[in-house]
This record gives sequence, C-alpha cells and structure tokens, in this order.
Amino acid sequence: MVKTRDVSDNQIIPSSTVAVLGRRDPKRAYPLAGPVYVTGAAPGDTLAVEILHLRTEAWGWAAFFPGRGLLPDDFPEPYLRIFDLTLGDVALMRDDIAIPIEPFFGTMGVCPALAREQPVMPPGTFGGNMDIRQLTEGTTVYLPVQVDGALFSCGDAHAAQGDGEVCITGIETPMHATLRLVVQKGRGIPAPQFAIPGPLVPRVNAGGWYGTTGVGPDLYRAARTRSAR
Repeated sequence: MVKTRDVSDNQIIPSSTVAVLGRRDPKRAYPLAGPVYVTGAAPGDTLAVEILHLRTEAWGWAAFFPGRGLLPDDFPEPYLRIFDLTLGDVALMRDDIAIPIEPFFGTMGVCPALAREQPVMPPGTFGGNMDIRQLTEGTTVYLPVQVDGALFSCGDAHAAQGDGEVCITGIETPMHATLRLVVQKGRGIPAPQFAIPGPLVPRVNAGGWYGTTGVGPDLYRAARTRSAR
C-alpha cells in the first residue's frame, strides 16, 4: 500500500487561491512514493504492477499556467480550480457539468539503467510521466526491469484526465493505492505495456485490451516502433 502527495507536494491545498501559482517552488514538483526494491527482479525481467485499489482524498485541483499548454496565447491569466471529490463518482465543474472520477497514477516507472538522477518527464523505456489515463483500478502495467531490484516508484495521481494534459494538469490529488508487484523472470519487453480487463468504451466495444507504448523524441518514429507484445 502506498500514499502519495499531490504533484505540487502540498504547496496547493484546499484553501489555496490562484496567487499560490506564482509562489510555488517547481523543484518540489512530482514527489513520488518509492523507490521500492523488488527482491528477485533483475535486468531482462519484466515487473508486472497490478493496480488493485485506488482511492483519492476528498479534494483535487487543476490549473492553467500562462504561456504553457495547448493554447498559451488564448489564456494570458493564471487559473486555479479546487474540486470537491466527496461525491465519489464525479467532480462538478459547475452544476450542469460533471466530470467522471477515474483515478490513476500519471507517473509509474522503474529505475533506468545507469541513472543517478532521473526526471520523470519525458517518459522513457523505464516508464515515468506517461499520463496514460487507462491505467486505472484493475489494470496491470508491465515495465522492463533495468537494474537489480527494479526500484519501482509512482505518484502524480489524477482523479480524472482527458487524452493528455492539454492545459498541463489533470485533476491533481493525493492518492491511496494498493499495488501488487510481480516479477516475470526472463520476459523482456522494450518499453511499458499494459493490460486492461474491460472495454475502453463500453458502448462501442467489449472485452479486454492490451496496450503498447512507443517512446522517443520523434512522434512518428515512436508510433512506427511501438513495442510489440
């Protein structure tokens, strides 16, 4: 079981106003739980991370930072929204707009080979800040072990996120999680993969899904060379 702080490392709290965005220390961002040493894990193995249970705390936040995000010229002022997550299944943007709560960790990974200090983004073959919103409760994430003990870490929890963080944040929140770490000896994979037990869009498909990731500085090359199962 792990408990993670929000991505601001408690610099943003439920009573915060937008003024906090200008005072925050970016060096404190992305606090992670870990690293966890997994006995028996060695380079060439795969670490299976079974996501058994995820629970957010009672609040979360989203923000916009001037000059960043998909439309930086359209929104010159900072914005902070604190969300009440006590309804359990949705967060209200306003009375007539409800956002489904689907918790997941934006960052999950193992220690890269030869690493001394490693930023969580961009992601790499080790995992990191992948922000794959389908990594919810019931999913299994597969990570290629690169050092003895794997040294698994996780954090950057979201109560909800769309297909990417186009404004830089999802609904950031502290998280409580129960994970099971299983070593798959001798199974080598080139980059993170994941298995989802149910449909991605229940109204139009059924059954489970298996996902692979393509990681690298060139989007098109990464799409062509995404890891095979």
